[in-house]
Amino acid sequence: MYVNPRHRLTDPEALFGLIESHPLGAWVCHGDAGLVANHVPFLLDRGRGPHGTLIGHVSRANKVWRDLGSAGSSVVMFQGPQAYITPGWYPGKAEHGKVVPTWNYVVAHAHGAARAIEDREWLFDMLRRLTQAHEAPQAAPWSVSDAPSAFIEKMMRAIVGIEIPIDRLEGKLKASQDEAMSDRVGTVRGLREQACDTARAMAALVQEAIDEDATGSP
Repeated sequence: MYVNPRHRLTDPEALFGLIESHPLGAWVCHGDAGLVANHVPFLLDRGRGPHGTLIGHVSRANKVWRDLGSAGSSVVMFQGPQAYITPGWYPGKAEHGKVVPTWNYVVAHAHGAARAIEDREWLFDMLRRLTQAHEAPQAAPWSVSDAPSAFIEKMMRAIVGIEIPIDRLEGKLKASQDEAMSDRVGTVRGLREQACDTARAMAALVQEAIDEDATGSP
């Protein structure tokens, strides 16, 4: 991934937070016919390995797990808030007109060799942890034990686990850092006026970048 130095996101906590808040990863790996892409909700195990480990599962009918080699590299892309930025928000448009549209976004790319896991205990623990993570906000969280055990066993026979120890974790935060300060402030104002939550989330990221530049903090 190309990353302008001003857009480089290296803070591990920020990268882990992005993965955990946007867990549906676009997983790309090598298959028999070339590159294969799948969308998988991953759970990040922060404590395993220097950059954590991703765990999840795919349908047994999905042949991707059969094509994984012992050293096959792969990348999982996690997309955070993103927004189109119109030059209509820039004071520079009226002052000199030398402005163009752009797109702001934040992403994390997790690189590592994926392996398939069919062990029953591993699968059950993965499902339990994955469910707990996503059911936690519910008023009455569902757990794997709420379903009949025979039914769960049947469901587990239809999936294969995927584990990806992260060898390299890279991030990119494009939040108007390379625009004039007045235009950055205009961008925050414009994004905050939008009706969608993602635009407002990007407004917060642009403002954070402005604050960091003002204080000189990384």
